[in-house]
Amino acid sequence: MEKNKKIVVYGTVLSLLIAASLFVYTVYASNMLSYLSSDPKACINCHTMNSAYATWQRSSHRNVAGCVDCHLPVGDVVAKYKSKAIDGWNHSVAFTLNTYENNIQISDDGASRVQANCIRCHASESATLKLNADKYHSGEDGSLETGRKCWECHKYVPHGKVRSLISTPYNLGVKEKMK
Repeated sequence: MEKNKKIVVYGTVLSLLIAASLFVYTVYASNMLSYLSSDPKACINCHTMNSAYATWQRSSHRNVAGCVDCHLPVGDVVAKYKSKAIDGWNHSVAFTLNTYENNIQISDDGASRVQANCIRCHASESATLKLNADKYHSGEDGSLETGRKCWECHKYVPHGKVRSLISTPYNLGVKEKMK
């Protein structure tokens, strides 16, 4: 009976060491810790984001807003990392299972976050639009927060007019890595 216990203990320890090694390798190979940062280069660890990065890099937003400034909640750390975790999970599953399409579409939750951040950053313009809503928006589509999205008119900001993974200008040259 002693011999069987030793085999079980050694087998368990070996299994845990192998699992821990695989986890550490996965963290290293995927550059996982970079996703905790706010650096836009973290978004191109996955090649499916190259076109978004390449178009943002040549946009007017490059010097004032990174990926997280537009795509994640601002001011609430818990909401920010919750959104990061959900988006990261969805992106990794889609990438791993190859279920994404060449023209990636933002989720409804992601679109709500981007809209809120457009309004937050462009508060003075948003206030003017709200005051003049009858000139810029029909009365049927509600407020800026729940009605028409900013990018319906500003569709080329900040990612340009080409949204396909395979036809974005400058996309093939994106090779930057996190430092």
